[in-house]
Amino acid sequence: MMTLREILTSLGGELLTPGMNLDIECSKVFASDLMSDVLAFMEPGSVLMTGLVNSHVVRTSYLVNVKAIIIVQGKRPDMNVVDEARENKLPIISTGFSMFEACSRISQSFPEGKR
Repeated sequence: MMTLREILTSLGGELLTPGMNLDIECSKVFASDLMSDVLAFMEPGSVLMTGLVNSHVVRTSYLVNVKAIIIVQGKRPDMNVVDEARENKLPIISTGFSMFEACSRISQSFPEGKR
């Protein structure tokens, strides 16, 4: 299990929604660019890792009770998306790592990664 603060540090990330609580514990990460998969398969309370930066990510994340969104490849959503996330108290972290590298870096801290 990791906190959002530990994830931020592990990924050399940047918090795009300042003032959010980073001491929230996270037990799972779901990596996908398909919001239909997020809706169908993601467990509530997980962290979403994606390369998408549009408002659909925030809306879908809110619907499935995501704890935070991690955006890979150094991508940055526009301010409207960041504002929408902030209104929904949904932290957004951006990392320069690829999806594969970001997943690899944090996988060992999660139960599924220790098999």
